[in-house]
Amino acid sequence: QVSLVESGGGLVQAGGSLRLSCAASGRTFSRYVMAWFRQAPGKEREFVGAITWSGGSTVYADSVKGRITISRDNAKNTVYLQMNSLQPEDTAVYYCATGRSLVVHMASAFYDYWGQGTQVTVSS
Repeated sequence: QVSLVESGGGLVQAGGSLRLSCAASGRTFSRYVMAWFRQAPGKEREFVGAITWSGGSTVYADSVKGRITISRDNAKNTVYLQMNSLQPEDTAVYYCATGRSLVVHMASAFYDYWGQGTQVTVSS
């Protein structure tokens, strides 16, 4: 059974930064794409970004491009989401996810395993 546990969320002022972590266990972590999604109250879950197994390829949503960086440490079975210049519209629950794909997909249907989420709140 795959387990994903996010951490690092919290309350931050606009313009601030946060680094989220996602620790994975339960299978060979390093082969598969790891992704981040977020869901704001009353909104659909949306793709934030993803990283391939080698870390050599990342894809970011246009809404966050230039403000976030996704990285991974396969030795630690952990993926990171560094977020800078946070704005109130970034307020959401952030989830990490993985599946059986070796390439990045933006649709949530491609991801089989999800963490419980971590709340990020950005105050104005």
